[in-house]
Amino acid sequence: MRIRDWDSNLKVRLFGEAALNIAFWMFFPFLTIYFAGEFGKDKAGLMLIFSQVFSVLANLMGGYFADRFGRKTMMVLSSFGQGICYLVFALASSPWLNSPWIGFICFALVGVFSSFYWPASQAMVADVVEEKERSHVFAIFYTSINIAVVVGPILGAIFYTDYRYQLLLAAGIICMVLSGLLAKMTRETVPEHTGISQENKKWYTVLIDQMKDYGIIFRDKTFLLFIIAGVLAAQTFMQLDLLLPVYMKEYVQNQTLIQFGDWSFKVHGEQAFGILLSENGFLVALFTVVVTKMMMKYRERNVFILSSLAYAVAIFMMGQTNWIWGLIFAMVLFTLGELMAAGIQQSFVSKIAPDHMRGQYFAAASLRFTIGKTIAPISIPLTVWIGYDWTFIILAALAVLSAFLYWVMFAIAEKPKNLKVKKESV
Repeated sequence: MRIRDWDSNLKVRLFGEAALNIAFWMFFPFLTIYFAGEFGKDKAGLMLIFSQVFSVLANLMGGYFADRFGRKTMMVLSSFGQGICYLVFALASSPWLNSPWIGFICFALVGVFSSFYWPASQAMVADVVEEKERSHVFAIFYTSINIAVVVGPILGAIFYTDYRYQLLLAAGIICMVLSGLLAKMTRETVPEHTGISQENKKWYTVLIDQMKDYGIIFRDKTFLLFIIAGVLAAQTFMQLDLLLPVYMKEYVQNQTLIQFGDWSFKVHGEQAFGILLSENGFLVALFTVVVTKMMMKYRERNVFILSSLAYAVAIFMMGQTNWIWGLIFAMVLFTLGELMAAGIQQSFVSKIAPDHMRGQYFAAASLRFTIGKTIAPISIPLTVWIGYDWTFIILAALAVLSAFLYWVMFAIAEKPKNLKVKKESV
């Protein structure tokens, strides 16, 4: 399905969201450095944890709001809300007003509005695209995000330090423009019966119902181990925009990246981090399909275990060097760990889930990331309490423990009695 044959809703979103994502990644990876510098690493880590709690709750409600009020409505309001937050954040970082507290509140609210936006965005694709074409459309949107992860940090590494106010202002303007485009150039796609079916449900009833649905993980040992192992592994890859920028800010200074004769290009912390983040995005965009096809030839158990072990080795290497080329090599291994399991995790969930509970399993599977993202910022104050060396060692140990839990998980899942009753479980 070619882009020119897409529904007009998707065309507007593809190019508008691409611009928004590039602007977002120009400054987002460096905000941990900003908050750590303003509040101290220990307080900044706890504040980031606190902010994620609201995003998790908003994510739980995002699907309900998209069904209740409409995809277009939620996307327009969410992008407008993000725009307002970015503009206020820009003001709080301007020469006229320097208020990191206002900036942090705006950062937390951006996370909430984003959590409202994306469920509606994903649902709109399902509304207007035939099932056989959805994977292709989602893949193109995913690729555009990874292109933004490549381009944004490079531009941010160049401009963020001296032009944070301007970058935040640009992000706010882009959000406002996107909100206007969505309002004027898209149509509502929510099925009529969906909104009607939700009319009599209060928001807190929906939240309670969804929390009850997550209880499924406690009735399926295989799935419970999958969630726990995923949360432990997330403590490693979530550090990409939490611990690593702070670490590189402090330890990577004026290192030579490229040298030809008397000419050399030197990088410091923020620039080096931007390069690593762009490297990760570039490798993900380029090799996701290739690596996924390769991994499908091997047993899922071995892929999951090797993925966690790759994370463990990579994060340990990053904590043992401040040499830019050593960090670049470690990022290659880090990205390999990401790509090895990325393509097979969803198919694994679909296989272990009973047919009549597949939706609940997929919803609960997202806990790997929501819980992982909520507790991952503890690594920042941990560096104050025990130092960088031990923090990186603990993160590596958690990834190794994740690999062990995956081994236990498959040992349970592959028992003959489990294979027979799996689809009959409740």
